[in-house]
Amino acid sequence: MTQIAIIGGGPGGLTLARLLQQKGKQVTVYERDKNRSVRVQGATLDLHEDSGLAALAAAGLMDAFRQHYRPGADLMRITDAAANILVDDHGQGKSEDRPEIDRGPLRELLLDSLHPGTVSWDKQFVKMEPAENGWQLEFQDGHTAYADMVIGADGANSRIRPYVTEIRPFYSGVTMVEGSVYHPETATPEIAALLKGGKLFALDGASTLIVSSKGDGSLVFYTGMYLPENWTKESGIDFNNREQVIQWFSNAFSSWSPVWHTLAQQATLPLVLRPQYCMPTDQHWEAHSNLTLIGDAAHLMPPFAGEGVNMAMLDALELSECLTSGKYTNEAAAIAAYETNMRQRAGEVAQMTLEQTESMHTEGALERMVAMFSGLPQQI
Repeated sequence: MTQIAIIGGGPGGLTLARLLQQKGKQVTVYERDKNRSVRVQGATLDLHEDSGLAALAAAGLMDAFRQHYRPGADLMRITDAAANILVDDHGQGKSEDRPEIDRGPLRELLLDSLHPGTVSWDKQFVKMEPAENGWQLEFQDGHTAYADMVIGADGANSRIRPYVTEIRPFYSGVTMVEGSVYHPETATPEIAALLKGGKLFALDGASTLIVSSKGDGSLVFYTGMYLPENWTKESGIDFNNREQVIQWFSNAFSSWSPVWHTLAQQATLPLVLRPQYCMPTDQHWEAHSNLTLIGDAAHLMPPFAGEGVNMAMLDALELSECLTSGKYTNEAAAIAAYETNMRQRAGEVAQMTLEQTESMHTEGALERMVAMFSGLPQQI
């Protein structure tokens, strides 16, 4: 039986493992986290009906999803820099068109769906070499393993991607800074009141501030603005130093209400710097017979259209169908068919995402976003 190695245990990799196991495939997921108890970082995820939710439905996991998703967490408010609310979903009642789930519970329900021992933890991929008809894998802890097929699901800084293609991502121009605040009801009460258990989008000129609530009661925020690509290395700011963090935020958001500045004052340090990269929208490579990519490893793009996790889970669904449907004469043909469709789909979404990224970080961003979510004509 074909031995399949999935490198990376994020939502895409775990969804793929579940779907392949349902079809009787032999799968091992190699994940660099020490164990399943490692806290999963990042904001909540909104899953879309035709992608993330479709993959969960095919995996037979919608009941488990309904037990863990967060009704109302998708409700959004749009504000200006003075914290005036201009769009408010909360007045419309709870919408579940794109239901939200925290990353941790999503990973848990996916892990619980897999055969015992599917995930090999603490496995940082180092390299691989052709062996027999497949690949010999080597990991940082000295572990080695053979796989007939390798699927890279290892994210933005994929170590599998260079074995597939030399095409590299380009800098989008926008850098985000991420932070978390615990116990926001007491640490940042005005922000907590604005957030109301949902999401906040605050825009002014070319700067954005996105805030999301989490199931553990904390919040996560992301600043966004156009900055030089090397700013993260050359700014001279120590984002583990409270005084410097407060000074940076004060300078970057000098015209914004003091309400927002409490985020820098109360955030857990260090803040995380996230320059945003994107793969070329027209990328192409020749398909391999026993190697492919899903998720950010295949089509990294900024997060401003909310498509990242959904694209990864849809990749998992489409790749699993190509590999198990019996429609293709061999695995090479199945991979080629998957990649052709995936690249076209991802290219279209990436182009839309780049346009949205620019729209949110140039003058008039607030007016455009309010118009879009109010159903009004947009002035471009």
